[in-house]
Amino acid sequence: MLQVVWFKRDLRVEDHAPLSAALRAGRVLPLYIVEPEYWRLPDTSGRQWAFLRESLIELRAAFAARGGALIVRVGDAVDVLADLHARHGIAALHSHEETGNAWTFARDKRVAEFVRQRAIPWHETPQFGVVRRLADRDRWSAHFERFMARPIEPAPAQIARPANIDPGVVPEWTDFASGDDTCPGRQRGGRKAAVELLEGFYAGRGRAYAFEMSSPATAARSCSRLSAHLAAGTISMRETIRRAYAERAALAQMPCEARAVDLRSADALIARLHWHCHFIQKLESEPAIEFRAMHPAHAARTHAHNEVAFRAWRDGRTGFPFVDACIRMLAATGWINFRMRAMLTAFASYHLDLDWRATGAVLARRFVDYEPGIHWPQIQMQSGLTGINAPRIYNPAKQSTDQDPDGAFIRRWVPELADSPTAALHAPWLYFDGTPPNGYPARIVDHEAAARAARERLSAIRREAGYGDAAQRVYRKHGSRKRPIHNDDPGRRKQPPRDTRQLGFDLEN
Repeated sequence: MLQVVWFKRDLRVEDHAPLSAALRAGRVLPLYIVEPEYWRLPDTSGRQWAFLRESLIELRAAFAARGGALIVRVGDAVDVLADLHARHGIAALHSHEETGNAWTFARDKRVAEFVRQRAIPWHETPQFGVVRRLADRDRWSAHFERFMARPIEPAPAQIARPANIDPGVVPEWTDFASGDDTCPGRQRGGRKAAVELLEGFYAGRGRAYAFEMSSPATAARSCSRLSAHLAAGTISMRETIRRAYAERAALAQMPCEARAVDLRSADALIARLHWHCHFIQKLESEPAIEFRAMHPAHAARTHAHNEVAFRAWRDGRTGFPFVDACIRMLAATGWINFRMRAMLTAFASYHLDLDWRATGAVLARRFVDYEPGIHWPQIQMQSGLTGINAPRIYNPAKQSTDQDPDGAFIRRWVPELADSPTAALHAPWLYFDGTPPNGYPARIVDHEAAARAARERLSAIRREAGYGDAAQRVYRKHGSRKRPIHNDDPGRRKQPPRDTRQLGFDLEN
């Protein structure tokens, strides 16, 4: 009988509590299941698999170096487990808890029923500062800190190889899925890359993170770039945040001129690591967030699909060069910084009045670091659907001049305008008489008129009877206790609550 360790979004041997527990219990079979049905979903993609595949190959090497073997199977999870149980016997199943999309939630329920019927214990261990069956957020931060303070599980020195079990191959994308998803600038997967990123950040790459993370021109260099690795689990959140606390404490003892990283940058990273789990908790507490707006008044609204606007936004041909540059960068690299993710979502939802589920699926597929628990609550927040956040209607022209003043970012990603004057890059509709050069499109909407229309739509909804009461219920379930209602937003400084905040809009972004 075998102790099966089911690897999912935790592709490492370091700080892996299920693996440690299984090794203490008996003979271990480490297992990864490639599930073709999952990879055909509208929020998954070949670029995500490519990153995971590299991580799996490195994980397999880590097991081999310890005398063990990572077993890889392709198929339905219940079918794979049933076959292993019939052939070798499963004494217990070990895994980390997963806050995934609705598909993985349903799959886990099927696995739970399978092991229940066969009296196989399934030991699920928390991986993040996320609590299952959480009643409210009142004591969530204390739980998060306690979880992160637990000792880090050391990597095992030796792992016995299961006898007479074919390890299987780590398949290529084309072995189980179709469609091309070329992403030439994609990050590399694997534990080694994660550790190098972490070391590089504190060696000086993150020196100006707090000041350079807002612009896509500087963020790719200055941000930690650990998001894809945290999503795949090549490095654990506890490892990352414990290192962040230690580095912050060391920096605080140094004179300013000796610090490789600015203290504000160290604080900014710690804050965002907290927000990582804060947002995943939202989806854990309410899985329907993937499909239904948090606030019932917004959930009741329907959208008429505008295919022309949707394609223009998806393909980076809206006529707003900065918006188009951001979506094109994302298509080519699988990553864009947080502020620009927010802007792309807000522009689609406010200026183009597109359905957040359709645009959210496009972004999910393109993000190599797609983390459902962060993605869908953020999509709702930036689309003004939560009732507990002040809507932020980004001005795309102002973002352009603020974040790319010399136009270098736009020239790189929108080569049609590379030879245009810098001022024309930020507002081509003012310079080209409605006909930009080299086939670049005219702007799809008047952004100022579209913003006014969006304000009117939102204001009408937020004036409906009972809106405030429903917003309070959302806040009690999901809101950060460190921030007042209508300011549960990681991109903003803490502000005191105001009675008028419910109808307030942020138009200066």
